[in-house]
Amino acid sequence: MEQENLSVNTETESIYTAQEPTAGVEEGSSTQAETAGEEKKGFSLFDVYSLLHDLVYILAAITLVFVFCVRLVGVNGDSMNPTLVHTDYLALQSNVIMGKLEYGDIIVARKLSFENGEPIVKRVIATEGQEVVIQYVDNRVRVSVDGVLLDEPYILEEMMPYYFEHDGDGDPGRFYTKVSPGCVFVMGDNRNNSSDSRASGIGEIELDQVLGKVLFVVFPGQDESHARDFHRIGGVS
Repeated sequence: MEQENLSVNTETESIYTAQEPTAGVEEGSSTQAETAGEEKKGFSLFDVYSLLHDLVYILAAITLVFVFCVRLVGVNGDSMNPTLVHTDYLALQSNVIMGKLEYGDIIVARKLSFENGEPIVKRVIATEGQEVVIQYVDNRVRVSVDGVLLDEPYILEEMMPYYFEHDGDGDPGRFYTKVSPGCVFVMGDNRNNSSDSRASGIGEIELDQVLGKVLFVVFPGQDESHARDFHRIGGVS
């Protein structure tokens, strides 16, 4: 009987001894899990910091783009109909990077002598050194630059000659000017409803008064029926 008890006790000890390493493994696994959890928590905070860091750089880049590369402006008025309409939103290529202006470019400028410097949107007709003549040709009022008649499919309607007598050249039958250095001559596409370089209150636009060149319509304005033509979104010419 004693041998049997001893045998049972020995087996019991061996069972307890065998279980001790198992408990050690469980304790080690728990420690490893806690360490892994702390590492994951640490990586999470680092990810948040990295995200905020990237956002700051992205916002800075966007700010630089909109200050030095692209500007957004709204059209106020009908002087550029039908190309642009009232309340159109436009993207401009900033004057910092727009390069040399040419005939046909549509620009936004600020002339302090007109409407307290409110921005105006007009089309470039001539650049420095060029001669502009507006007069009757074949019973129509036509524009010529350096002696070449312009083909202007973009205008709303034929011009009226009421401004001929205000250009100071002494000829009531025509308008004449030679564009000064560092300036451009501009007109609206709605020629009979546009204050532009033909008017003494505006005259030539100096290049440093140009805010930028129109690239495209971002969001169309409302026409006379208060409808928006979303097909107009895109480049203008």
